[in-house]
Amino acid sequence: MTQRAKTDTDSRGTAGGGPPVEHRPAGLTSAEVAERVARGEVNDVPVRSSRSAVDIVRANVFTRFNAIIGVLWVIMLFVAPIQDSLFGFVIVANTGIGIIQELRAKKTLDGLAVIGEAKPTVRRDGTAAELSTSEIVLGDLIELGPGDKVVVDGVVAEADSLEVDESLLTGEADPVVKKPGDPMMSGSFVVAGGGAFTATKVGREAYAAQLAEEASRFTLVHSELRSGISTILKYVTWMMIPTATGLIISQLIVKDTNLKDSIARTVGGIVPMIPEGLVLLTSVAFAIGVVRLGRKQCLVQELPAIEGLARVDVVCLDKTGTLTEGGMDVTALRPLNGSDEPYVRKVLGALGASDPHPNASLQAIIEACPDADGWRCAEALPFSSARKYSGATFDEGGGEESSWLLGAPDVLLAEGDPALAETDHLNEQGLRVLLLARTDRAPGAPGAAEAARPTALVVLEQRLRPDASDTLAYFADQNVATKVISGDNAVSVGAVAGKLDLPGAEHTVDARTLPEDREKMAEVLEENAVFGRVTPQQKRDMVAALQSKGHTVAMTGDGVNDVLALKDADIGVSMGSGSEATRAVAQIVLLNNSFATLPSVVAEGRRVIGNITRVATLFLTKTVYSVLLAVLVVCSQVEYPFLPRHLTLLSTLTIGVPAFFLALAPNKERAKPHFVRRVMRYAIPGGTIAGAATFTTYLLARHHYSGEGALEAETSAATLTLFLVSLWILAIIARPYTWWRLALVATMAGAFLLVLVVPWLQDFFALKLVGTTMPWAAVAIAATGAALLEVAWRWVDRRFPA
Repeated sequence: MTQRAKTDTDSRGTAGGGPPVEHRPAGLTSAEVAERVARGEVNDVPVRSSRSAVDIVRANVFTRFNAIIGVLWVIMLFVAPIQDSLFGFVIVANTGIGIIQELRAKKTLDGLAVIGEAKPTVRRDGTAAELSTSEIVLGDLIELGPGDKVVVDGVVAEADSLEVDESLLTGEADPVVKKPGDPMMSGSFVVAGGGAFTATKVGREAYAAQLAEEASRFTLVHSELRSGISTILKYVTWMMIPTATGLIISQLIVKDTNLKDSIARTVGGIVPMIPEGLVLLTSVAFAIGVVRLGRKQCLVQELPAIEGLARVDVVCLDKTGTLTEGGMDVTALRPLNGSDEPYVRKVLGALGASDPHPNASLQAIIEACPDADGWRCAEALPFSSARKYSGATFDEGGGEESSWLLGAPDVLLAEGDPALAETDHLNEQGLRVLLLARTDRAPGAPGAAEAARPTALVVLEQRLRPDASDTLAYFADQNVATKVISGDNAVSVGAVAGKLDLPGAEHTVDARTLPEDREKMAEVLEENAVFGRVTPQQKRDMVAALQSKGHTVAMTGDGVNDVLALKDADIGVSMGSGSEATRAVAQIVLLNNSFATLPSVVAEGRRVIGNITRVATLFLTKTVYSVLLAVLVVCSQVEYPFLPRHLTLLSTLTIGVPAFFLALAPNKERAKPHFVRRVMRYAIPGGTIAGAATFTTYLLARHHYSGEGALEAETSAATLTLFLVSLWILAIIARPYTWWRLALVATMAGAFLLVLVVPWLQDFFALKLVGTTMPWAAVAIAATGAALLEVAWRWVDRRFPA
């Protein structure tokens, strides 16, 4: 017998379950581990929590729009003054900001991923210790308990009523009982019992390598925002190619003007068609969101999760570990049918010692009741959320043997039993009650619960999270429906919810009475807020039923029984102290185990999505009016009115700088679907009016001015109109107004006025208003355009509601 085995025997006593400790394998020796490391038989799969630095740089630099702008920039550096090449420096700055912000997000995400990383318990040299998954080698003996995830493939070496859920691999929800010699699939997780298995496949050979890498990768997929922007950019590209081609022909061939000036004006027409800043700003907004949440110990495993929570309108909460703290206290022990309390305490102590992986309830019992010296556990049945009870058979010494069950009174007691009335009374006070019952059958035998005789009620009190009430109030204020879904007694759950002032807590529903039909179940779910005695499969069905009614559902939880629902919900949120299985399937992990962090995540998502929708309208309005101006120029066979420097100035003051501030502003509005339609319904009329007003001013100016310097005067008048109309679009987008939004719009107007009055800025940007008639005509046309914008956008709101 190894020294470790001897130590285990001494520490656990004789009441422990499972095989005798003397027969437990000691695992690999240090020398054997060193051999395997030298042979490369290590589970060293690089599981990335974020994109690599190289990927981030490549994604931000090598884009098709940067390529187009880069070529145009190089051309402009050769044919025009430096001020006509400013657009290139803006792109460099924007790209640099995007890279820096994503690198900051990567650093935050990587650091948090290490904190939240699973550490399997590996037995080596007879000693069990937690190791990183990357330290596991071929042949390692890995211990398992409820909630533990199987991180590599292997074969069962020890099994103590071991039940494994392989639903993430096979789709089969029923747990699989594992015995020594059975295969263990990486990606599955333990739902009951315990044991150990020997690693037979590590590294890239194990299926876990693919699962883990896929689960924790810094992804940008399955996002309506991202896919919507991609769709917009695709159409923009299609519009840009023929328009740009026509503009090039018009300016270089049809118009017999100075070659360098023609090239400059052609580039000036092409560059603003590209909404390059929209992609970069979206990346920056997401990245800043990750950093902000990271500071609050919230690990975002997939970026779209931020967007998803912004769209959530129903949050399903598991009571235990979410509304209540993990710890519990035994507040009373009530013997039934003349039972002797000291004997009952012995039984409870023995039950506590029989389970090597006690849950919160059993841990409270262990602390309240000492171990039963002299009792030996002959058979143990771990607690299962589907079964609602645990049990064990003991040799009490002197030839006495007894079998016991510990679990939910309403499951173990027959209907109408007097003890149920007392249980209901306690549950109404928000207390949790377990029944200790004696049975004539083995705990795992069929009919063991039916043969149970009540012996005592164990009364436990859960500790409420101090921040739970405020969090529930936040969701109510944000029009997000809260559903408390728990495996506990419905009345008890309702009492806890009532203490937290949850609306509808007084009307609780026992999930065993829920209809199986999805549509009827959805109706009950929409009408009620508190549900008890919910099985793991029912949690999954309830999520699906809510989704069938068009709801976007977030599910929180920390236990194994929450995994199926977390996996199926639109957004899964796990506590950091929860089981490895829940952390693996959740998109968001609250590493500080604080449910109060969730409003921050929702708020961050709404801020990102709402603000990106706002600023996208600015970017795409510019694209629309740029394409329209180019088409009108080609059809009219006139010089393009703007040089690149003019549109760089306009873009900076009416889009670039304001968009940055607007994208980072608070925004509590729930994200709405149909991103492309919502953006384009404003961008198309806005861009059309801006383009038409600008071209009208330009044509009037062409008839008004003549002689040397006429083109510069015409350009200045057209620039004034376009700026004023664009500024009004910004003013509309900035609503509802706050002091800083008004200050932002006023500052942009002041900056443009500064360019018009400061001589060296006039020269730098080639902007000088000539006379008074045409400038005031430009202002009048812009005012007309602003009035049309107000009318058009109000009509759009009525005709095409979001």
